[in-house]
Amino acid sequence: MEFTAGGRLELRLTAADVGKRVSVRRVTEGGAPGAKFTDTVGVLTSWDAGVLHITRRNGEEVQIPESSLVAGKVVPSAPARRRGPAASYEELARVSARAWQPLESERLGDWELRAAEGFTRRANSVLPLGDPGLPLDEALTRVRNWYAERELPAYIQTATGAERTQGPLCAELEARGWVREVSAELWVGGLAPIADEVDPGDRVVLSREPDEAWLGRYQRKGASETALRVLTAGPSVWFATVPGAGDVPDAIGRCVVDGRWAGFAAVEVDPALRRQGLATLVMTALSRRALDEGASASWLQVENDNAGARALYERLGFAPHHAYHHYRAPDAAGDWK
Repeated sequence: MEFTAGGRLELRLTAADVGKRVSVRRVTEGGAPGAKFTDTVGVLTSWDAGVLHITRRNGEEVQIPESSLVAGKVVPSAPARRRGPAASYEELARVSARAWQPLESERLGDWELRAAEGFTRRANSVLPLGDPGLPLDEALTRVRNWYAERELPAYIQTATGAERTQGPLCAELEARGWVREVSAELWVGGLAPIADEVDPGDRVVLSREPDEAWLGRYQRKGASETALRVLTAGPSVWFATVPGAGDVPDAIGRCVVDGRWAGFAAVEVDPALRRQGLATLVMTALSRRALDEGASASWLQVENDNAGARALYERLGFAPHHAYHHYRAPDAAGDWK
């Protein structure tokens, strides 16, 4: 909050600050002595009809009447020690999209329509990074028709909680009956600290393609030819395997190296062997290979209810960058692979 020389709080926000990260204080119990105050930090997504809409990092939207404000200001995106590598939402959106490449795509203005025969929502949803070039209702009709032609449900992937994300689009979709079906977070961290965690020695086998053993541990059972094409696509893809006593590995992982970024996915461990450091072992081996290829930063996606994974990633130095969501068109349904 800002203070004047007399110690008074000031409101230093206007509608021109929409899209920026802000901190505001509001009164919650009238203006009488002893009133209680609440602070909110997040991205100011809109300021209309006397109401501010602020989206917190976890995707929660807070509506604040302008009349309740007592102070506010624009604040930096996040403290560097917590944010991890500096990155914009758009940079991370494009990097993570290249790690889950569709089999076909089509441009609709600044939107990208993606399809991969239903394998993973990330490759079967619209990535909206700007203006679709049409009024929204027309664009949504185009989207639904495009996916219907491929016998797929129409999904749009949005993000909230960071600058230049799509809080207003989320509100527009919800107003039209689109359903937020899945929410998760994208986390970022430095790569070198992960590489120094343990010495993987020769326990981890790295390869360019997943073999039958790797696929046997992968949570998406019965991986099809389509799934293999998606899994192996990307700038530089590596698969890690910790062999076990039987045919199925004790642990696996996937990493896509893309410039300065290394993206981790499919880090899975035999449930009977969890909490023994195998996930760390996999990520360390992949991190060392990514460092050899010139990467310095890392990212991963983790669902909100995966407490075990979140605890591991936090220990390894990752921190949330933004939340992302998949919105399903009204009445659309699909059997995800």
